[in-house]
Amino acid sequence: MRELIRKLVRRRRRTLDRARFSAVLGPETFFRGTLRGKDNYLVCGQAEAHADLDGLFVLALGGRWRGSITAAHVVIAGEVRGNVSARVKLEIAASARILGHLRSPVIAMAEGAVHEGAIRMVKRTRMICFDERRQDEEKKDD
Repeated sequence: MRELIRKLVRRRRRTLDRARFSAVLGPETFFRGTLRGKDNYLVCGQAEAHADLDGLFVLALGGRWRGSITAAHVVIAGEVRGNVSARVKLEIAASARILGHLRSPVIAMAEGAVHEGAIRMVKRTRMICFDERRQDEEKKDD
C-alpha cells in the first residue's frame, strides 16, 4: 500500500510517512455525496462531493475533486474546484491545480503548483515555499 501511495502522489510527504488509509477511492471510481469520518482517506478517482474529516485527506495525482474539502491534514496532488481547509497542515504538490480558497495554519506549496483564489492563514501564521529536493532520494530508491 505504501508503494502505491508513493507512486500516486509522486513525492514522499512527511504527512504521509505514517498514514494508514481506511478508505481508498480507486482511479476508476466516481463518488457523489458527502464524505464524513475520523479516518484517513485516499482519493485517486473523481468526486463531486463535500468532505468533512477529522483525519488525513489525500487527493492523489490524477484525482479530481469538485466541492469543499475540510480535514485535519490535507495533501493535494490532483485537481480541486472548491475551497480547501486544513485544521493542522495543507500540503500542495507541484502537480496540483486548485481553483478555490485555501485556509490552514500551515501551508506548504511546491513550485509548479497552480492556485487561483485567496489564501487565509489561521492561528499560527507560517507559509512554506520550497523547491522539491526529494527527487534525488527517489532516484536512489529506484
